[in-house]
Amino acid sequence: MEFSQNDNNNLPLTKFESMLKTNNVLFFDSEEFENIIHHYLNQGKVALAKKAIKLGLEQHPTSINLRLFKVEVYIFENELTKADKLLNELHNLEPQNEEIYIQKANIFSKQDNHAKAVDVLISALEFADETTDLYSLIGMEYLFLDKFEEAKQNFMKCLEQDLEDYSALYNMIYCFDFLDENDEAIAYLNDYLNKNPYCEVAWHQLGKQYYTTKEYTKALAAYDFAIISDDTFVGAYLEKGKVLEKLKRFNDAIESYTLSLQLDDPTSFALLRIAQCYEKLGNNELAVQYFYKTVHEDPLLDKGWIAITKFYNKKKNYNKALYYINKAINIDTENVIYWKLYAQINHRLNFLEEAERGYKKVLELGNYEVDTWITRGDILLKLGETEAAIYNFLQAVEFHPENAELEYRLGGLYFLQHETEKGTFHLKNATRSNPEYVFIIEELFPNVFNKPMVKKLLKLK
Repeated sequence: MEFSQNDNNNLPLTKFESMLKTNNVLFFDSEEFENIIHHYLNQGKVALAKKAIKLGLEQHPTSINLRLFKVEVYIFENELTKADKLLNELHNLEPQNEEIYIQKANIFSKQDNHAKAVDVLISALEFADETTDLYSLIGMEYLFLDKFEEAKQNFMKCLEQDLEDYSALYNMIYCFDFLDENDEAIAYLNDYLNKNPYCEVAWHQLGKQYYTTKEYTKALAAYDFAIISDDTFVGAYLEKGKVLEKLKRFNDAIESYTLSLQLDDPTSFALLRIAQCYEKLGNNELAVQYFYKTVHEDPLLDKGWIAITKFYNKKKNYNKALYYINKAINIDTENVIYWKLYAQINHRLNFLEEAERGYKKVLELGNYEVDTWITRGDILLKLGETEAAIYNFLQAVEFHPENAELEYRLGGLYFLQHETEKGTFHLKNATRSNPEYVFIIEELFPNVFNKPMVKKLLKLK
């Protein structure tokens, strides 16, 4: 029983708290103590719960339920040995008390022995009048074991007993998704909706399954039914907007996202989607307005800043794009995509030092695409950093051996440094890999290209 603020049920709680302020010890029956303890535990007031348990056991020393609360507190405080010892004593007294099994399973779960927890919970099924909670707990333990099929079956048993157990419904769909069983999930949800046709949660989940299988018209219908079932269901409007975008119905998508904003506090997700819809419709003025609203609503949303960056990048307004990519990087400094965009924008603005810094960061973050190595090396060459350029390309060759574009560049760089032997080695490798790329030497190293020795290596007259 929960104590509320406005009914007589909170009288024992008021009496108990009044007692704590005095030296008077008042009598409560065991059920009243149970309700008081339950209230404190729900409120997270463990110290007060412990006081209530202590006083309760002084007045009712044989109460199994009060001692089970003591076990619960032991487990909460990670005193598992004490909890296990007390549970064994209680099991001797009431071997068919399902709560004892649940707490025993809780201990095994805390010890990461989820298989044993499952065994204990299955044993408890023999004694339980109501098994829904037990099936739910068994399902959760199977999830810890990554046994998604077994977990799914147990959550289904919860729904067989209670169609409105939405927690079990969500967990079951999670299992379907993990098992890539979208068609099976669709079949189950359709069957479930035949029994519970106005369940907005099930319609919403059905829409998500159809979205995954790219059946967008069916997904749209499912979200419409979710909204009919509950016209304040914000999630359904958002998901409907995503489907309408896939169907290229951008004005309808904007309407759906806008409705979600009217039902709840503005979300950066909806604002960002509206901005991108306006951009696709070619309405740049409204697109920019909503991009700004997005980052105003959530200044720490890097996706908002990156969206504005890409918008200005497409419009070739590189100075504004650079401003906004810096905002995104300040929020997520380890994002390879952001650093790559940062490097590209600086390159287009001819800010070579910053562009080189960006490409270097991309490589440091583990993106070893050959184009990144080549672009960075060419920038270092332009900056007159010959040694750094050589080192860059030597590193690149480790990841991309026998790449002609890298070998030609190394050959040209070594000839620039008058290291003829090394230059010859790399140019031979280059012509062997791809003789058609000789223009790299002509374009990047014209002085080297005109050397008779190099022309002979390149097999040019």
